[in-house]
Amino acid sequence: MMEEPSSSNMKSDFVEVNMEVHQVVSPPYMSTLQKLMTKLKETFFPDDPLRQFKGQPLNRRLILGAQYIFPILPCLSNYNFSLFKSDLIAGLTLASLAIPQGISYAKLASLPPIVGLYSSFVPPLVYVVLGSSRDIGLGPVSVTSLVLGSMLSDEVSPLTEPHLFLQLALTSTFFAGVFQAALGFLRLGFIIDFLSKATLIGFMAGTGVIVSFQQLKNILGIIHFTKQTALVPVLRSIFHNRDEWSWQTIVMGVCFLVLLLLARHISMRRPRLFWVSAGAPLLSVIVSTVLVFGIKGQNHGISVIGKLEKGINPVSADMLVFKGSHLGLTIKVGIITGILSLTEAIAVGRTFATLKNYKLDGNKEMIALGCMNMVGSTTSCYVTTGAFSRSAVNHNAGGKTIMSNVVMSMAVMVTLLFLMPLFHYTPNVVLGAIIITAVIGLIDIPAACVIWKIDKFDFVVMMVAFFGVIFYSVQIGLAMAVCLSILRVLMQVTRPKTVLLGNIPESNIYRDLHHYEEATRVPGFLILGIEAPINFANITYLHDRILRWMDEEEDTMTGNSHLRFVVLEMSAVSSIDTSGVTLFKELKGTLKLKGIELVMVNPLAAVFEKLKRADATKDFIQPDHLFLTVGEAVASLSSAMKDQSSTREEEEHGIVTES
Repeated sequence: MMEEPSSSNMKSDFVEVNMEVHQVVSPPYMSTLQKLMTKLKETFFPDDPLRQFKGQPLNRRLILGAQYIFPILPCLSNYNFSLFKSDLIAGLTLASLAIPQGISYAKLASLPPIVGLYSSFVPPLVYVVLGSSRDIGLGPVSVTSLVLGSMLSDEVSPLTEPHLFLQLALTSTFFAGVFQAALGFLRLGFIIDFLSKATLIGFMAGTGVIVSFQQLKNILGIIHFTKQTALVPVLRSIFHNRDEWSWQTIVMGVCFLVLLLLARHISMRRPRLFWVSAGAPLLSVIVSTVLVFGIKGQNHGISVIGKLEKGINPVSADMLVFKGSHLGLTIKVGIITGILSLTEAIAVGRTFATLKNYKLDGNKEMIALGCMNMVGSTTSCYVTTGAFSRSAVNHNAGGKTIMSNVVMSMAVMVTLLFLMPLFHYTPNVVLGAIIITAVIGLIDIPAACVIWKIDKFDFVVMMVAFFGVIFYSVQIGLAMAVCLSILRVLMQVTRPKTVLLGNIPESNIYRDLHHYEEATRVPGFLILGIEAPINFANITYLHDRILRWMDEEEDTMTGNSHLRFVVLEMSAVSSIDTSGVTLFKELKGTLKLKGIELVMVNPLAAVFEKLKRADATKDFIQPDHLFLTVGEAVASLSSAMKDQSSTREEEEHGIVTES
């Protein structure tokens, strides 16, 4: 609460203020059930999704309910030809990027290339019905592809056991969908908030470096390559297999890599030319395929994708494996890839929702993404999410609604039905170049510099994630960064901040002495601000810290002055538990032995209610030691001290007169 400044006269270093002292009152009575319901609502339903249904007739409620479950309904009701033209152009542009990326990312996940196209066909159609974002571009992404492929490859070889590997990938996708949908239904989306921005930036950058180095096997034409993702084994594999390097593959790879990077640079410098980078991957695939077919590249050591079967997604429900020795692996992979894909999709969705000023429901997004991946796992798709690159292309291409993803899916369907034989001679080196170009955008150096300027600990977390990914593994790097972030939160809980408050001269305002140089101490008062909840984890620290504040305060006092009051400003103490209540009991007893009184300022309703219930004998909560502001506390107690001093002087004067 901000105290209003008032005129004051400085006498004996006290701030004299003519003001009314307000009484701290108990909050209105609430039953235990009411408190529980309020807490659950604030925890799991902060957006109050049922608010729109209040006061509406039954038929209107049914319509609103259908629109809430299926966000596409309001879109279709207002859809027109003008919107369709914009979505058609955006969808076709999106498909030109999705087709080569789908093939490339499937190979990155050690899956058949056709699975990448399957994953760009069915999942977007499911999301369109349930999702609430208008701008998100859906499909496989590099990060989840790498994580899924590397974690499964640790136990099952995609070369010697390709069918089992595909089964585990589909099963992991199913568990990823179940996990995502469960988070949405139970409204537990706050779990993904443990992946802080610093963690994600470091993780993404590390992943970008690892993916880029792994693709050197395609750029150099290496056949025998390590299954590990750490940087050292990858580099060792590259240089130990120099006899497999193919100069023809290197020349082609470098040429197309330069072309793709140049297209990306042009689009970054001039956003209106977004179509240059969006169309460059498909153009590279077409040109390289024609070139390899014309020069018979296979005879010159240039490896190609090979035969791809025509046809849309085959049903794969019978391939899901829910028993056996690999069940734990698929659950673990599903949870990790589910969290990563959720984080990226929601970040992308919120970014564009903010740009276009509409609301994105995070829990509905989780349900939509979860259902999308569950359905996808039964139709030969692996983990799919909202991709940064595709969403940016969709936005820049003028996509107005989520229907642009339908256009993209239809274009992919046509490709699957009729154009698959054309990809037979597509060289793997071009797919490697496409992946390298895409993952370079994951290395965000400006964001790292900003983190260094703002918070050094966040920078450490970011670097732990980065080096953990490139020198150990993707999952270990991510786990190390998350553990370090949680450790920081635990330190903040167990070591809450306390500040020493002083008076701003000529005012009734009290602020941190270390922040405001003009703030001064008030003799006889130790005024402390506690800026955290009080609980079992920090009561010992708070008790010892307050006593140390007292010792330090008394060391600064000279002459006959001594400490009379410890004032605790509690407006930032949002909650307290049973152990926290004992802190005040123990503190009251310790201060009483030293002749010091405990004063509380502005305890919040939940805190004050628990303190009052625990103080049945009114031992440590005294009405004359409870105040709404620090200014009121100092003014009232200073006046009481002066009255006591005057009374004492009068009594001493009377005794002298009688003598």
